[in-house]
Amino acid sequence: MLTDLFQARQAIRAGQSDPRTEMAHCLAAAGSPACRHAFIGPVFDGVESQAESVRSKTPQAPLAGLAFSVKDLFDIAGQPTPAGSVVLAHAPAAAADAPAVARLKAAGGVAIGRTNMSEFAFSGVGVNPHHGTPANAADPDTARVPGGSSSGAAISVATGAAFVGLGSDTGGSIRIPAALNGIVGFKSTARLVPTAGALPLSTTLDTACAMTRSVRDAILVHEVLAAHQVGPGPTRLADCRFAVVRELFLDGMDATVARAFDSALRKLRDAGARVEEIGLPPLADLPAINAGGGFSPVESYAWHRLLLERSVAGYDPRVAQRILRGAGMKAFEYIDLVRARADWIARMNAALESFDAVLSPTVPVTAPPLAEVAPGRERDDAFFALNGLLLRNPSVVNMLDGCAISLPCQAPGDLPAGLMLWHGALRDDTILGIALLAEPLLRT
Repeated sequence: MLTDLFQARQAIRAGQSDPRTEMAHCLAAAGSPACRHAFIGPVFDGVESQAESVRSKTPQAPLAGLAFSVKDLFDIAGQPTPAGSVVLAHAPAAAADAPAVARLKAAGGVAIGRTNMSEFAFSGVGVNPHHGTPANAADPDTARVPGGSSSGAAISVATGAAFVGLGSDTGGSIRIPAALNGIVGFKSTARLVPTAGALPLSTTLDTACAMTRSVRDAILVHEVLAAHQVGPGPTRLADCRFAVVRELFLDGMDATVARAFDSALRKLRDAGARVEEIGLPPLADLPAINAGGGFSPVESYAWHRLLLERSVAGYDPRVAQRILRGAGMKAFEYIDLVRARADWIARMNAALESFDAVLSPTVPVTAPPLAEVAPGRERDDAFFALNGLLLRNPSVVNMLDGCAISLPCQAPGDLPAGLMLWHGALRDDTILGIALLAEPLLRT
């Protein structure tokens, strides 16, 4: 098991390691075959000396001169922000770091490089036809889907190239790759972390957040990104009441995920937690609410429309197809969508108020072979079917304006599966506290 940020920081503070040594380990991982296609753009330049310099100037900084990776849609001063595309490859360099990047740097983190992603963040699969697709870190024998859109960020963390993978989550883009690669992915309540300086997919749903190797790292990184100290959570799982929603969330599980999910529920019950199956009637309204495509197509089209007129041939056709769907939404339909979402959130929150968290599989399947959904029109049907399946569970939380964490829960020797703990807005501290208690159980 890879060392997490917390352990590396302790070793540095105890004089048992130093930032330069830790960065050398990260660089070795980043240059390994397991990290092929994980990074794009300027990477690795001078990061070892940066790590030592940061540590010497700020010896008690939370990130202690350790490496974080940056999803290609965040601004880094002096670099363009192409968001996994080629149509923005020659865009002007950013004048300043995005606030999320700046906060990680101010906390002593060193940006090791920009990570690959689904073009313009518009896919939960993680395929990129321009820069290659990084293979899932969990299976060295078969190239499998990495999950998206924060594909390279997940690979950077799972392979040891970075302790933190800064990314974004609009419909699951942190939690999907975390689940498929066997790491931790936390999606905070969107308003808690600024998204300025990040190329938008949906201004309504976008969340700046990160993947890590442990829950305690997720807490540390969230405190940095949100500029907020996480409060104490529950001290015993026996004090927690969890809901399991059978409709929608448990549909279509493969055998590995079903086995992992059942095992996770059993372990939580054995620890004294109350786990109750419930109905959640508002879920049935989601298809009608999103019948026009939802927020992502229309809000992304508003940003891309002029660029599409000039450069549509340079887009991933699968991405362009989804963005162009937003061109047909009328103003009154968008306003109706906003109102319907607000009403739906109120009904969901009322139904879940008495529970500490909801438990679901993060995604219902393990990572399939990449060859099944690689670029090519003959595989488009398989791609869109998988994309919808991967986004189905986590996107409910984005629509809810909620928070969620994905924790590895698979049995030893199985492909990774994720347990998602989630709830409505501003329940972040509670979700993180519960995850901290649940994590040791799930790893056994």
